[in-house]
Amino acid sequence: MRMNLKIVLSFPVLLLWIISSKSQAQIQDTVKKDSTLVFGTMQPLNTETTKHTPRTAWGVDVLISTNGFGLGTFLRHEYSEDLSGYLDFSISEAKDDNEKEVFDYWGNRYTLNKINRFLVLPLYVGLEQRLFSDDIIDNFRPYLNAAAGPTMIYVFPYNEEYFNALGHGSPKYTIGGYIGVGAYFGSERSNVMGINIRYYFIPYPGGLESLQNSALKKEFGGFYLTLNFGSAW
Repeated sequence: MRMNLKIVLSFPVLLLWIISSKSQAQIQDTVKKDSTLVFGTMQPLNTETTKHTPRTAWGVDVLISTNGFGLGTFLRHEYSEDLSGYLDFSISEAKDDNEKEVFDYWGNRYTLNKINRFLVLPLYVGLEQRLFSDDIIDNFRPYLNAAAGPTMIYVFPYNEEYFNALGHGSPKYTIGGYIGVGAYFGSERSNVMGINIRYYFIPYPGGLESLQNSALKKEFGGFYLTLNFGSAW
């Protein structure tokens, strides 16, 4: 009877010891697995994913000046985070600083003593340098730019209907350029939207006749406000 009682009393103790041993073994095994998981899966940071990928952009320019409106197009490539190169072409009007516009009895507007109209068509190669890229958030990207290249000045008569006169004009050629300051807006780089203030230098040393009894026009540049719209890939 005492022997049976000892067996009965020792059985729970033995059972608890077995359970405790298994639990300790499981805990140790879990710690080993956790250690393997923590230390075995650590990888060096992948710097390739943060590397800047140069983009190519194409779009249109809307030019606004005291001479009127103009349209253009551009193709730009980013060589680095801060430096880009581009090619642009535009067409806009040029007027003489001495022009005086008047209205007749019927409300028609015309320019006194005007002989010729001018269309300016520059094809320029330029560079664009971004400013403060480390100090300003990416949705506002200011820059400086400069460009130069050949320019065609198309001269056509004023005293004919506009589109008919285009067929009676002649091209003149010179070299020009501009310097500017501007900014792009928005954090989404696939959409290009910006503004650029430029000053164009377009001399024509020989001069072109613009007004009667007035000096020949020798400079076809000036300030332009340019709005940029496009897409990048």
